[in-house]
Amino acid sequence: MAREGGSQLRGAELRKHILLAAKNVFLETGFERASMDAVAAGAGTSKRSLYAHFESKDKLFLAVLDLVRELYLGKLMTPDAYADDPVEAVALFCGRFQQLLTWEPQARTCRLCISAAERLPDSAKAYYDAMFTVMYERLAGYLADQYTMDGPEAAVLAQDLVGRTVLPRVFRVLLKAEPAVEEMPGAAAVVENVELAPIRLVVSAALGQRA
Repeated sequence: MAREGGSQLRGAELRKHILLAAKNVFLETGFERASMDAVAAGAGTSKRSLYAHFESKDKLFLAVLDLVRELYLGKLMTPDAYADDPVEAVALFCGRFQQLLTWEPQARTCRLCISAAERLPDSAKAYYDAMFTVMYERLAGYLADQYTMDGPEAAVLAQDLVGRTVLPRVFRVLLKAEPAVEEMPGAAAVVENVELAPIRLVVSAALGQRA
């Protein structure tokens, strides 16, 4: 049975322990090859206990995506966490988003969701909502507040900025045209392993005239 510090895990603690083990199994083997046996073994628990928490591999996978979402959004934060100056705050927020999406485990998670999309379309949508929809909402909300825009205009601007500053490198990493970030992003609002100069240039050009 799963143990931590010599004591048997229970309830919510065991559930999270299983999800972390399942995340590793899915990333290492892919969705199709992953088995509940492997997850139970990785979590150090019984299949009976595993099925008591998750009745199928499909539901376990969706729960893993919920966990990934929770961890990711906690590290992304909102633009105002990065700087007082709005232009710099947006540039750093976009840089942080790029950093998180090009981190090797996150890139593998994205590829995993793409590969499982035909069988589990809800999982692909859940991943998109977790990684992109909430991020766009946070950025658009900040832009609307700082530059007195209405919601639709701010949403369009947010998507344009991310499309020009983040997505090109993300796609290159997903297609393995360039290496992913190996170092795990920390919890603080700090941007690392990202070329900020071109991001600042794009954001400054887009927002400077709105100041």
